[in-house]
Amino acid sequence: MKRIGIDVGGTNTDAVLVDGERILASIKVPTTQDVLSGVKAALSHVINAPAAAGIAVDAVMIGTTHFTNAVVERARLERVAAIRVALPTGRSLPPMCDWPRDLYDAVDPMIVMVHGGHEYDGSPLVPMNPDEIRDAAMRIRDAGITSIAISATFSPLTTECEVRAAEIVRSVIPDAKITLSHTLGRIGLLERENVAILNAALQSLGKTTVQAFADALSEIGVTAPFYLTQNDGTVALADVAAANPVHSFASGPTNSMRGAAFLTGLENAMVVDVGGTTSDIGCLIGGFPREANNIVHIGGVRTLFRMPDLLPIALGGGTIINPETGAIGPRSVGYRILTEAKVFGGSTLTTSDIAVAAGIVEMGDRDRVKGLDAGLVRATLARISEMVADNFDRMKTSAEDVPLIAVGGGAFLIPDKVPGASEVVRVENAGVANALGAAMAQVSGEVDQVFSGMSRDAALAAAEGAAQDAAIASGALRGSLKTLEVEDIPIAYLPGGARRVRVRVIGDIAS
Repeated sequence: MKRIGIDVGGTNTDAVLVDGERILASIKVPTTQDVLSGVKAALSHVINAPAAAGIAVDAVMIGTTHFTNAVVERARLERVAAIRVALPTGRSLPPMCDWPRDLYDAVDPMIVMVHGGHEYDGSPLVPMNPDEIRDAAMRIRDAGITSIAISATFSPLTTECEVRAAEIVRSVIPDAKITLSHTLGRIGLLERENVAILNAALQSLGKTTVQAFADALSEIGVTAPFYLTQNDGTVALADVAAANPVHSFASGPTNSMRGAAFLTGLENAMVVDVGGTTSDIGCLIGGFPREANNIVHIGGVRTLFRMPDLLPIALGGGTIINPETGAIGPRSVGYRILTEAKVFGGSTLTTSDIAVAAGIVEMGDRDRVKGLDAGLVRATLARISEMVADNFDRMKTSAEDVPLIAVGGGAFLIPDKVPGASEVVRVENAGVANALGAAMAQVSGEVDQVFSGMSRDAALAAAEGAAQDAAIASGALRGSLKTLEVEDIPIAYLPGGARRVRVRVIGDIAS
């Protein structure tokens, strides 16, 4: 199968064209301010490469920072109505009570709390009042809001309140874009509700972003279906992914980790992905990123949903060095490195300048940094090594030495020896591992839900069937599906043999 993989980073946009497992063409171009110009430039290069002559592309996989950037920048967010079905017990901590003020103002929410929800054992807290939901929906409609997040207490255990509330809201607002918290988050009302509200605020951006990518592909002459990469190292059909943009928040680093696994053949290792602005350290287990099981902060908001376990550090190829103090970062020149770094004729000292001066890498004009103080160069490299070692040690889960795979455009910053690493693995095409990871990605489906009133085997079968349906809806070929992870935890304090079941399946994309 011929695929194009594209990864849009803060500094560079990378693209590869692969035929099976063979790389036909690759390119790294600066990310443009409008993003799409850089995407089109990268696409044009790989499509028009000599090795691509006469090849029909079967699929395009795109990893984008659009959605994360929107939250971080507090921009391009849609006004949201948040409906919480939890009264009378859910009144003390209202929705979004823990959000940063500037992000709260950017979303400008209409918050409605109504009676209903369930106890931890699945019994109704109080009966849900349909008239309350209908009145709330009319107020939301009159305010001109169409993006709505609905959450209810213990909805991963009993989805009844959220589903019924959505039906009532849609009867009043037929064109409503509704996010139900149980489809995204896990047990923990505030964190799950936060994810649902973030998703609701990004759905319009998801739709316009997917359309913009579709237009860019059409302009280049690519008519193949396209997919967006997800937080777990897999992909989903673009239209499906647009409905759940939060699932693409960490797609960049996970693409790099999947690319690292493919390039090295290692399925269990640590990976450091060095971009232009930051480095992300993660762990590969079975060829996929280790998943976080604790709170993840997105733009200052507490969440708990499907995210990779990553440690970002302010170290990249464009990280600014203070020549007076020797301080490294946290600011970066980002995509402006080709005009602002010293080796490219600029006036800002960056980690890339230090690496060129030390003879570690060749780029730009080395003569422009030959006057750098040798002591500053040595001290900066020593501090970089210390940063990498400290953070690598934080992410290890074993005292044993493990391989460390260095990928990304700034991988030259990683020293050849890191304490606790059995070896530092460097491979050809590591600079475009992110785009390669996107191109080689499969489609996944996941269910994380509490089941009760049935046997363990019945619960596992129900979860696996739901996960398979989710994968097929995201573009997977049914016959290729295989179960990647199964986890079930009995919940002793719930009646009816309740257990939390998490099942994840993966499969090839449907051609």
